Amino acid sequence: MNRLIEYTIHHPFLVASAAILAIVAIVMELRQRALGSSSIAPADAVRLVNSGALVVDLRETKDFEAGHIIEARHVPAAEVAARAESLKKYKDKPVLVYCDNGMASSAGTRALQAQGFAKVVALRGGLQAWRQDNLPLVKGAAKK
Repeated sequence: MNRLIEYTIHHPFLVASAAILAIVAIVMELRQRALGSSSIAPADAVRLVNSGALVVDLRETKDFEAGHIIEARHVPAAEVAARAESLKKYKDKPVLVYCDNGMASSAGTRALQAQGFAKVVALRGGLQAWRQDNLPLVKGAAKK
């Protein structure tokens, strides 16, 4: 205990920095939980897709055509709330939402939850994490 006090006295900036980072991490985690959006890793996403979940790609059309998850539906992030009606038959099914890096997915998740979708999750890290795990992608336009 004496060594900890001695270390704290000799290195106040390091101790303060560590404390601030810990507080920021806790606040971010609490905020994420309060918003109600959950995210899953690519391996869990594969299991979810294999069990029949709806997959929604929030990226731009050119990015979608360059490569997307198999059976994904293309709904640009700006149109999620407006096009939720076309997805209404999936309200009680699991829905996986993803974007390029995971940032827009949380907004898409909240938009779908506000429309009454019960089981919406985001792909943690987005399509970048999917690619990093060497998971398959399909190229081309969405099927009509």
